[in-house]
Amino acid sequence: MSDLAATDDLFFTRSGLERSRVERLVGEALAGMDDGELFLEYSQSESVALDDGRIKSASFDTAQGFGLRAISGETTGFAHASDLSEEAMRRAAATVRAVHSGHGGTMMADPIGTNRRLYTDENPLGAVDFAAKTKLLAEIDAYARSKDPRVKQVMASLSGVWQAVQIIRADGRRVGDIRPLVRLNVSIVVGEGARMETGSHGAGGRVSYERYLDPAQWRAQVDEALRQALVNLGSVPAPAGAMTVVLGSGWPGVMLHEAVGHGLEGDFNRKKTSAFSGLIGQRVASPGVTVVDDGTLKDRRGSLTVDDEGTPSACNVLIEDGILKGYMQDRLNARLMGVQPTGNGRRQGFAHAPMPRMTNTYMLAGDKTPEEIIASVPRGLYAVNFGGGQVDITSGKFVFSASEAYLIENGKIGPAVKGATLIGNGPDALTKITMIGNDLKLDDGVGTCGKDGQGVPVGVGQPTLRMDGLTVGGTAA
Repeated sequence: MSDLAATDDLFFTRSGLERSRVERLVGEALAGMDDGELFLEYSQSESVALDDGRIKSASFDTAQGFGLRAISGETTGFAHASDLSEEAMRRAAATVRAVHSGHGGTMMADPIGTNRRLYTDENPLGAVDFAAKTKLLAEIDAYARSKDPRVKQVMASLSGVWQAVQIIRADGRRVGDIRPLVRLNVSIVVGEGARMETGSHGAGGRVSYERYLDPAQWRAQVDEALRQALVNLGSVPAPAGAMTVVLGSGWPGVMLHEAVGHGLEGDFNRKKTSAFSGLIGQRVASPGVTVVDDGTLKDRRGSLTVDDEGTPSACNVLIEDGILKGYMQDRLNARLMGVQPTGNGRRQGFAHAPMPRMTNTYMLAGDKTPEEIIASVPRGLYAVNFGGGQVDITSGKFVFSASEAYLIENGKIGPAVKGATLIGNGPDALTKITMIGNDLKLDDGVGTCGKDGQGVPVGVGQPTLRMDGLTVGGTAA
């Protein structure tokens, strides 16, 4: 069964809505507008968490509803309801038409086609029973404790979402998508004497739970969380000052996501509030730096067959060899900027209007080995994993906390350090890249991006990078 047929069954056959009447209602609501759509959603979500050998929480939720949007010029009318009824849709239609200014609009062209299937349609929530999930978490706890007597606390969680959406446009064109998403997280506290440290790791994607029932998969998450915790247990205070910083491959791409990615979203650039506004065609990064946003990667957490406006996702080159090539666009900002949508119109759910958002954002590989890069640094910091961070879109200034980092001394990796923060400016940081590794890696599938109160799943990645003259905040006396 196609995604469109499957979502028809959910939204029309089971609900009692008559599709032709809904299509006519949407057409009437959007008549004379510049753009708009009806977004239908049905989702199931669940999570189960274990703490110190006991199930700490378990939840299951089902949600359904619609969001109706009408756009006239730059003005958006948006109404939503959890009631999938024609009466509720008619009330929403009357509300959104308030933005129509009386002039005749020209409806923006519909998206053309969809991507090939990028992930399974299978509902992960029904494929594995609750007992198997709790057994998995108990095995994680026992395995972690058996690895090292210094393990004091084990926390693990398993969560899943199955989301079905359908988007209906003014002329009756429709597209459907069914999106699974699972995630496994492990956090371990180790202690020695009076000192306690934590390590965390996880994985996920648009796959089924079966992947993480495989002992080889879940043990890898436990091993990595324990490794990080033990590294931190032996860490020394981090130095401070301007120095060369080497970023590891994979998850450190979260700094690229925050410090650079948000500044390349279309809405900030249309409003000229981004540090990258008006710089298309200009050099914004060192030669060799190529950054893409790719929503077409199979099974990845940030991938989408179509975005939440019905536009097929794509591999969009944002920066090529240091030159700014384009921004990530939804339909509204693309129309106002005179460019094409890029498949980046995303929303948290039916109660939210879409906006330009990242999917899987990463930097392409270069030609240096990680060993060459480390060996080239007389003294510096090697940041392997990151925790939290903040960025100011307008100025590009960022602060990121390194959850795992090491000193580099005479071209060799030295002791682990604790309390290191990286401080800088996104556009400026891109020009400080002097070596790019050949070891591109994507994160393991745990990223969630927040913007204007909405959270969506995303992916990040990069190769090992050398950045010169970055400011490091430390804790050393």
